[in-house]
Amino acid sequence: MKLRLLTLVVILANVIGNFALSWGMKHSEGELLGRLLNPFVVAGIALLIFWTMTKVTLLSMADLSYVLPVTSVGYALNAVAGWIFLGERISGTRWAGIALITLGALLVSRTSPKEQST
Repeated sequence: MKLRLLTLVVILANVIGNFALSWGMKHSEGELLGRLLNPFVVAGIALLIFWTMTKVTLLSMADLSYVLPVTSVGYALNAVAGWIFLGERISGTRWAGIALITLGALLVSRTSPKEQST
């Protein structure tokens, strides 16, 4: 249960952090330094730092071959968030890729987080 909850936190921190970063960069003006001081950009950076720390923790608890595929669903959710909230267009090919990522994450999530060594 703890592992599944941490996995969810990793995914959500990735999605919300990337969304905030993208929103802030697209809705601020000026030079790079001014954009980096946008509250959404700051929040996005903070969430992505948190995402990295929680992912490292998750990697200490489960196999790399479990963590990376399962948390990759965050990339699919990032694309969907961009489509819904930022008005980004997603081609049929990208939708197919998003579906494959999601299917792969679902398949791997049905396995044990730690495989026994042989």
